[in-house]
Amino acid sequence: METLKLGAKPLTLENIHEVAVGGRKVELSKTAIAKIQKAHRYLLGEIKSGKTIYGVNTGFGLLSNVRIKDSDIETLQVNLLRSHACGVGAYLEDAQVRAMLLLRASTLAIGHSGVSVALVERIIALLNRGICPLVPEQGSVGASGDLAPLSHLALVLIGEGRARVKGREMSGKQALASANLKPIRLGPKEGLALINGTQFMTAIGALAYLEAETLCEVADLAGAMTVEALRGTETAFEPEIHAVRPHPGQVHVAKNVRRILYSGGMSEIARSHADCGKVQDPYSLRCIPQVHGPVRDTLGFVRGVLEREANSVTDNPLVFPDQKKILSGGNFHGEGVAMAMDFMAIAVAELGSISEQRMEKLVNPAISGLPAFLTKEGGLNSGFMIVQVAAASIVSENKTLCHPASVDSIPTSADKEDHVSMGAWAARKAAKVVTNTRRVLAMELLAGAQGIDLLRPLRSSVLIERMHQKIRTRTRRMDQDHSPHEELKAVEEMIGELGRG
Repeated sequence: METLKLGAKPLTLENIHEVAVGGRKVELSKTAIAKIQKAHRYLLGEIKSGKTIYGVNTGFGLLSNVRIKDSDIETLQVNLLRSHACGVGAYLEDAQVRAMLLLRASTLAIGHSGVSVALVERIIALLNRGICPLVPEQGSVGASGDLAPLSHLALVLIGEGRARVKGREMSGKQALASANLKPIRLGPKEGLALINGTQFMTAIGALAYLEAETLCEVADLAGAMTVEALRGTETAFEPEIHAVRPHPGQVHVAKNVRRILYSGGMSEIARSHADCGKVQDPYSLRCIPQVHGPVRDTLGFVRGVLEREANSVTDNPLVFPDQKKILSGGNFHGEGVAMAMDFMAIAVAELGSISEQRMEKLVNPAISGLPAFLTKEGGLNSGFMIVQVAAASIVSENKTLCHPASVDSIPTSADKEDHVSMGAWAARKAAKVVTNTRRVLAMELLAGAQGIDLLRPLRSSVLIERMHQKIRTRTRRMDQDHSPHEELKAVEEMIGELGRG
């Protein structure tokens, strides 16, 4: 892939994925270099003039009234990173940390942070040379930004902390040496600029969001296959119904499900029950557009928040050289991202909730018309009985995870930071909901494939048969009981491929 030039044009969520997951290389654009240099020169000039500037020659938070001697400015920045690197818990995945590095470099590259070009280029060097700081997942309240996790990220730049290189954990100093890099010395404000911001919650949120988009496509496919397996009516997807309630997501999903069901024309399965007299199906089938659709509409809002945040300056204070100002504000507060992450968790959980109910209909002979639990020799075999039970357990877990984090606030820093966003936890639990929902959809896909098998020799639509064939390349019919554990994992791993068609 072509090198991504920061500052040339706004970052997209896809850009974040290309760098974090795909390993795309990054560099500063000429425009970004000029803006960074301009703000840096202005900040140095203001310091030289003797002005008191928060976080540059003062303490932090409640200690902002303590003036720091010029000779201690570098020590101040280093001490900030060391004292704030107090995260705990499991380390983030490498892709999440790489997304953090990219977002941190990007926000500094906008040119209102007052840092040096060398600092931003060193962050980019970590990305391009495969150095991944070890960042614990717990410790941020999401205002003054993601201080603790970003401090762990930043420590590696000065040769401290821990990092992972090609799967091996080592000290930050060793990691730099492995790439022929030396620890960087921090200039005025550079420690604060590295840790003040929302890059932890935004990075986790961006990667989870992109998977959530894929799950929307997979949910439509899974729902359509279940409709076929249950010999449901396609009437609920007729365009006239949705034209008189024209929410964009609802209209899109109805059209999408109808496209899947009618790919290649009316299927043999559909023709087999065309005159059955069935008028309506359970809500989990009939209302797929009315449930999947709002999920898409909500995610459209979330994408906007995340992309704006990815292209925002979120540290403090901010440097405006053209206006001859250095202003202290609160762009580090993560409330906007926190709310968006709570919305995303709620939306994606609904995909899992309705999926589990479709699965319940598949295993329930009173509704499905299929053998109980999708097995021909019920009693001797339990079939998909506990697959649906496992799905129910995950859906219940999602309900708990959907309690909003953004409505909570605990005053911190001696009540100086008296309202916080809890955006870090909002993002982390939203990512958990996405993972859980992926697993529920994998369960429905496997059960739906079994339902289609039980209707043989009848064939389904072109797209459903194609999906069924992909699933069966890594799974087998459950004619006799066998553990579905590995097969569920296999279908879960295929989710991305299925979502891309």
